[in-house]
Formats: sequence, structure tokens, C-alpha cells
Amino acid sequence: MASPPPSVLPELVDKRVDAGGLPEGGRTYIHGSRMTAALLCFLLAAPVLFVACSPLRDNGTAPLVLWHGMGDSCCNPLSMGAIKKMIEEEIPGIYVLSLMIGKSVIEDTENGFFMDVNEQVSMVCKQLAQDPQLKGGYNAMGFSQGGQFLRAVAQRCPTPRMKTLISVGGQQQGVYGLPKCPGESSHICDWIRKALNSGAYSDLVQKHLVQAQYWHDPLQDDLYKKYSLFLADINQERSVNETYRQNLQLLEKFVMVKFLKDTVVDPVDSEWFGFLKTGQSKETETLQESIIYKEDRLGLAAMDKAKKLVFLASEGDHLQFTKEWFDKNLLPYLR
Repeated sequence: MASPPPSVLPELVDKRVDAGGLPEGGRTYIHGSRMTAALLCFLLAAPVLFVACSPLRDNGTAPLVLWHGMGDSCCNPLSMGAIKKMIEEEIPGIYVLSLMIGKSVIEDTENGFFMDVNEQVSMVCKQLAQDPQLKGGYNAMGFSQGGQFLRAVAQRCPTPRMKTLISVGGQQQGVYGLPKCPGESSHICDWIRKALNSGAYSDLVQKHLVQAQYWHDPLQDDLYKKYSLFLADINQERSVNETYRQNLQLLEKFVMVKFLKDTVVDPVDSEWFGFLKTGQSKETETLQESIIYKEDRLGLAAMDKAKKLVFLASEGDHLQFTKEWFDKNLLPYLR
């Protein structure tokens, strides 16, 4: 597969770093990228700050597995290094596995666009099972699309056991919108959506375009449920797989981070497992108002009752947060 054009690679707005290795002011920015092809206009940009491995020390801290988002890779030194240093300074000795989907950084980046998500999840499950550092269990943190991909790992691969899952801006109910789209009332948005829906659920597009596998069209609910290869399956839209339900409830905590000024994820409610009401594209519903919750198809209602669900919010745009916010809100779940 040819290397993706430069426009799909992470665009780091501020590369200035201070002595601590973070962008000036302690703010970490994770920005997306733009696709030039009309078919890819809707893709969610999710380059992510990722962490490399460090030696495990006998400090009782659970290992951490991270999965990056679209347009990023496991090993970007400009972004991943800053997060790596930040976590290691706060939690000395923690073992952090930064997932590489493929044999190189370029392949890893490409696969975030073009490799069947189900194949990616299977690949990760095998990798985790073969890592001796993870035998006692691990915590997981996924950024943007990496959030729902890691949930699939929790539901399909209970060994080794995932303890806490942190979804940072993950689209748990998928997307039905365009990055930086000028509002839900835009006729352009609706036109492009119709163009996408004419092929988004085709066999060819579903198998070869990652973001199509979590494209969730509330106006064509039947097509979505029938042909979505990934999201409709892990969200139990077609039938209830009791194994998925039982495995997800093994989590001690399921933390979901929503970015209140997100201009990339549409609808942003998906980051808290909410979505658009079926049959229209204006009104949204919360997780608690959804059929998934009311019928407890994934066990989320039971988890909510057991206080296993955590809903966090950040004031920034998609995947933008300060070190202070990260330390205060997310680090406690990694200790």
C-alpha cells in the first residue's frame, strides 16, 4: 500500500517545547488532518499522543496499553514523547505498551485509514495475549477512534483482563457528520452525507475504509444495522452476544471523555455513548435514553448502577487538554 499523502499526517500546530518536553504553557494539542478526496471528507481526524514502552518495576502499578487515533502512529516523537515523559514522571516504573498496527510507523498510520477494524482488533488481541507483562491485567486508554477499538478488545478478548478503559474523545456510537462541518443545517453537509451513504455500507467500502465501519446513519438505520461490519456488531445492534455483554462488565471502570468544544466529532454526544435519535438528524439522546441502555444490550445499565461508568468533560476542542487536566482527571485511574 502506498504511503498516504502528507495531508493525512498529523498537523502539529505548536512544536515549541519547554524543558519539560511539553508544548509551551503545558498544553498538549492533538490535531487532526484533512483528506482531499470527497469520499474521505467525513473521516475523523484523531492523531494522538502515544506512549512507548518502559521497563516494569515492582511498584504494583498496572501496565497501560494505548491505541492512537486516525492519522497518527504509535511512535511520533513530537507528540508521543511528551505524553510518555509525563506519565513516567508521575507514575515511575509503569509499563506502557504503545500499539503499532503493522510493521512500521508508515504502515501503522496507513492502517488507521485502510485496514479492516476487525482485523486490527484480532491483531491487537494476539499481541496482548503474547505479552508476559500483561498477564496480571492492564489498563487501556484509547484516543478518538482508538477508544471504540479498545472497547472491542475488552468485549472480544477477556484474556489478559482489561481493568479500566479510558476513551478519550472516542466515538462510541459512531459518527454522522463532517470534520469542521459548518453546522447541522448546512445543505453541503447533507449532500455529502447522501453521497457517502450511497456507498458507505457497500462491501468494498466497509472492508477497506476504517471510518466507514463506524459511520452511523440514523436516516438509514436498517442499512447501518445490516451492513456495518464493526460498530453495529460491537454495539449489539443486530443481536445480543452475551459474551460481549459479560466481558464488558468485567471492567472495573469505563471512563469516557467528552470535549465540550469539539468541532471534529459529530455528534459530540457519541463521546459519552449518546447519539442522534433514529429517523432524523437533529435531535440527540443520551446513553441513558437509548435502546442500548434501556434493554441493557451491552451491560452498560448494570455498569452504571454499579458506578463503573465515569463521564468526564474537557472544555477544549477534539483531543485538546492541559497537563494539569490530564493529571487531575485521568492519572488517578492509572495508579
